[in-house]
Amino acid sequence: MRVLVCPDKFAGTLTAAEAAAAVAAGWRAAAPSDEVVLAPLADGGPGLLDALAPAVGGEFVAVPTVDPLGRPVAARILVGGGTAYVESAQACGRHLLRHRERDPRHASTYGVGVLLSAALGTGVARVVVGLGGSGTHDVGAGLLDALGAPPVAADGVPLPPGGLALAGAAALAAVPDLGPVDLVGAADVDNPLTGPAGAAAVYGPQKGLRRRDLPALDAAAGHFAALLARSLPRCPPAPGERPGAGAAGGLGAALLALGGRLVPGAGLVRDLTGLDARVAAADLVVTGEGALDAQTARGKVVAEVAAVAARHGVPCVAVAGRSTLAPAEVAALGLAEVHTLTGRLGSAARARAGARGGLAGLAGDLAARWAGLGNAAAGG
Repeated sequence: MRVLVCPDKFAGTLTAAEAAAAVAAGWRAAAPSDEVVLAPLADGGPGLLDALAPAVGGEFVAVPTVDPLGRPVAARILVGGGTAYVESAQACGRHLLRHRERDPRHASTYGVGVLLSAALGTGVARVVVGLGGSGTHDVGAGLLDALGAPPVAADGVPLPPGGLALAGAAALAAVPDLGPVDLVGAADVDNPLTGPAGAAAVYGPQKGLRRRDLPALDAAAGHFAALLARSLPRCPPAPGERPGAGAAGGLGAALLALGGRLVPGAGLVRDLTGLDARVAAADLVVTGEGALDAQTARGKVVAEVAAVAARHGVPCVAVAGRSTLAPAEVAALGLAEVHTLTGRLGSAARARAGARGGLAGLAGDLAARWAGLGNAAAGG
């Protein structure tokens, strides 16, 4: 039997490659005669460059930048085939902040602007910016600052970093010109910028936002998006309402305002890595990520993999750190089964501490449950 293992990261615990390796180790121990193929994926968030590099080639270029609080951090971009790939989470990722430091009201995407400037400086025709896993909600204000167009107050003074200060934005100090480059945002979710399904309401709490601060941050983001629409000639109308505008704390809206376009990150990775062909050649697909919940269907890797598997008639199972999906939601995604580390190990703390071994154990159980599938398929 050929098993394709293609998870996303288990945020805060394992990278996609580490998760795939753990599943493969457990499966091979239980079913050594099975062929296990690893294809770790990403949705635009952390791990994007590592997922793409084997498929697109090119070379990594080191780019010193800063984190959401302005501290130096090492990052890199991937350049090859006329395209530069930027992983925004390397500069604005939630994982760069300690829990007590997380507060999107004051975190900045300036470091992402540094990465984008470096990518533009390579002279490529296309720049792909992965959007996801951020600890910020400044609608790209920091990015614009790094591009030479900081937002300013009515008196012309640049605003302090972070999303809350956007309420006082009166203008941009300049209009950035990126030239003829094809700017693509690879969004990990399709949420708009504001409102009940917007970035602050849905993702703010995991970034450290207190519920009582949500209305002010959401209003500030909406105000700034309207300012972008008035100030930047390549900005479409109502950029904050577009699907994916809320990705990475509104970075999606900022890229739209700069004349870019947004695509589903998981779909982009699917196409560039040839996932369809890999799935079609498999007897069973195992995917997964840290959490399966109401946002899984909004552009996450598990939903994308399950959809591809369904198109090819290949059963797909998921492993996760935890899941809040009801059986009907699991079925709607096209998943045959979902198995969790919390279910196996008993608590979230144990799941985090024992993620690698827990995934190997789940994989061993799955190998036993699905034994003989390849022979059955071959026999028709």
